[in-house]
Amino acid sequence: MISSNIFLGMIGAPQIILIVVVVLLLFGGKKIPELMRGLGSGIKEFKDASKEEDAASDKKE
Repeated sequence: MISSNIFLGMIGAPQIILIVVVVLLLFGGKKIPELMRGLGSGIKEFKDASKEEDAASDKKE
């Protein structure tokens, strides 16, 4: 728990800017929207599956 607080405390604006620049260099500006769409749909599918699992476990009880 303490280590996660230390890690989160070390991330600031310069680190975020560096990450964005590296991502732009690796993937290019045109590829990033496609990656974000894929990530969003993956997260949506995961949430839907977890809701279905919760509903199924509630019926068993």
